[in-house]
Amino acid sequence: MSTTTVANPSYRQRVGYQAALLGGFALVAAAMLVIGDIATRDAIAQREAEDLLASLEQVIPTQLHDNALLADSITLDTADGELRVYRALQGLDVAGVAFETVGQGYAGPIRVLLGIDADGRVLGARVLSHTETPGLGDKIEVARDDWILSFDGKSLGEPPPERWAVKKDGGDFDQFSGATITPRAVVSAVKDGLELFAARRDALTASAVQQVSSDE
Repeated sequence: MSTTTVANPSYRQRVGYQAALLGGFALVAAAMLVIGDIATRDAIAQREAEDLLASLEQVIPTQLHDNALLADSITLDTADGELRVYRALQGLDVAGVAFETVGQGYAGPIRVLLGIDADGRVLGARVLSHTETPGLGDKIEVARDDWILSFDGKSLGEPPPERWAVKKDGGDFDQFSGATITPRAVVSAVKDGLELFAARRDALTASAVQQVSSDE
């Protein structure tokens, strides 16, 4: 009985062939990733816009504006870079604004969305993201505790600036047992946001009218 042996083509043993084969697989994989990214990009952007709008509606009451919050925004140049500011309009008047402010927590940055009315009072504050300790620092989330609601109606004058701190530091705001750093960071972030608004109030509250004038 004879045995037939199929020889492995010599070109398959060459380094160039193997490199080309691996490169081909890598190219196909990359193409699939790009196609997947393109296919889901619009859906992801839509979901992010929906999440942002849901947060904006928590810090700017619906009755305070007659415009689409996501559609009316301006970019403010700050010492930390460009800041996106969303405006609540009643006609051409700015009734309030919302923007992101950041505090340094125990485990990392705490991003806070802050809503402020035209008089400089807090309409609402919501934590967008954080990495604080579950069960302790996560009490800054409105879904877990109502502590964040204590900022509603506050301003730089009520309480005065020196009392914008947790009670442990001589301020007016409660801290959490075993997690003082976290609420301290949020208080600081909200105060920073109010100070920014106070410093740039004219630009923020007059921007809608100025935009219309420049377009005419």
